Amino acid sequence: MNEILKVARETGTAIEINAYPLRLDLNDLYAKMAKEMGVPIVISTDTHITSQFEYMSYGVSIAKRGWLEKKDILNTMNYDALIKALKRKRLKA
Repeated sequence: MNEILKVARETGTAIEINAYPLRLDLNDLYAKMAKEMGVPIVISTDTHITSQFEYMSYGVSIAKRGWLEKKDILNTMNYDALIKALKRKRLKA
């Protein structure tokens, strides 16, 4: 996982905390490692129906256990901060 996170950092690629209960692939330890390495992070539910948006709480719980803060998660940023983060990604590519 260390190598994956290093490449993600180098390329500005975001890592996803998938909050769908049957997935939950990025655990709290890897989320913390991503934060410490400066890797962008998003939380998603991977849902295709509105009733599954409630799964977001699972992703938020993983982020909290990994000591992530709002500023560490791309899809909690306001518009200006998100655009700035996305421009940094383009500069690395």
